[in-house]
Amino acid sequence: MSISANASKYDPWLAYLTQVERVTPYLGKSIQPYVNTLKVAKRALIVDLPIVMDDGSIRHFEGYRVQHNLSRGPGKGGIRYHPDVDLKEVMALSAWMTIKTAALNLPFGGAKGGISVDPTELSARELERLTRRFTSEIGPLIGPQVDIPAPDVGTNPQIMGWMMETYSSIKGHTVTGVVTGKPLHLGGSLGRVRATGRGVFITGVEVAKNIQLAIKDCKVAIQGFGNVGSEAAYLFEEAGAKVVAVQDHTGTIFNENGIEVVELQKYVHHNKGVKGFPKAQEISNENFWTLQMDILIPAALEGQITAERAQNLTAKLILEGANGPTHPEADDVCLERGITIVPDVICNAGGVTVSYFEWVQDMSSYFWSEAEINERLDKLMINAIADVWQKSTDQDCSLRTAAYILACERILKARQERGIFPG
Repeated sequence: MSISANASKYDPWLAYLTQVERVTPYLGKSIQPYVNTLKVAKRALIVDLPIVMDDGSIRHFEGYRVQHNLSRGPGKGGIRYHPDVDLKEVMALSAWMTIKTAALNLPFGGAKGGISVDPTELSARELERLTRRFTSEIGPLIGPQVDIPAPDVGTNPQIMGWMMETYSSIKGHTVTGVVTGKPLHLGGSLGRVRATGRGVFITGVEVAKNIQLAIKDCKVAIQGFGNVGSEAAYLFEEAGAKVVAVQDHTGTIFNENGIEVVELQKYVHHNKGVKGFPKAQEISNENFWTLQMDILIPAALEGQITAERAQNLTAKLILEGANGPTHPEADDVCLERGITIVPDVICNAGGVTVSYFEWVQDMSSYFWSEAEINERLDKLMINAIADVWQKSTDQDCSLRTAAYILACERILKARQERGIFPG
């Protein structure tokens, strides 16, 4: 069984709406009339993408760009290339971006895009044609002051480079700020690739202090070993923790004495997955969820932690490196069992934070060192998780609800103060 967003019949949009319903009673009366603006997407575009394949045939792909809410600034959100991409998923991801940017107090709204495609089945030339066609179709909706895409599952800096060049060609001049996550020599930012995993580590360490969980010798299990999972694994190992299990689309590996992360990174780079790693044993994917662990990092796709899996978890702390990995019902189970969850909208916000830094650098054409970026990122993430922890304590609620309270207050206050046009 591979990691799949649809394996557990998870409805990400319904999960998001459930989270909004749960936070509504905590919001002030003056902004509650605006809550329904969070339950709809401002704008959604579905595009047909006919592509000439290398063999001369023509295939049609379906693409999406959704802008959920722009009350606090331009839309911000990644582009996902994955077979499971559909409108509901993209709507939910765009909504989570609205919450995420507000929870971090970044001057953005929420957006997301994607194409229903397995990028590994396309040649580089086919992938470039698909990307350029998609960019031209969504071009009227994006721009550095309108909506700024970035990489996500199945996309990378090269794809962002193609998007930037296509958009710039249409505009007639170079527009570096139309996307983030670009190659460095096209206006990308140092620290961007590793930022999401770094944010997972930083927020995890801060919350671990609050629940008296010592990182040294902690057993860490990670689902997903891409940019996010591998960087988080590396940083936790550096801090003295043991990464005992890793699961990805090829299978699950386990070593109770700890998996050497750098060796696994090199192995995955050459073998495209963790399966067969010689210094760990292979176990079934479902057994991953019952292993002895202190920290669980779901860093793959949404909908992975079901209520049943949550009932069997031994983890004390869950760090949501992926977007929407936990079912609402599983949230309840974890709360009852005393398992602390650092929610996705804070935990994995390191990527969008450094995307913000990249956007600012592109606007000024002045670039910072990686040390400066990491220092700014760490400070912002530490302050954000401290605010969420304090709100959770004040309101006697979960960290997820606390993050949503902070974010929704900021979004709806902006909506209230901007007013509704026409009145």
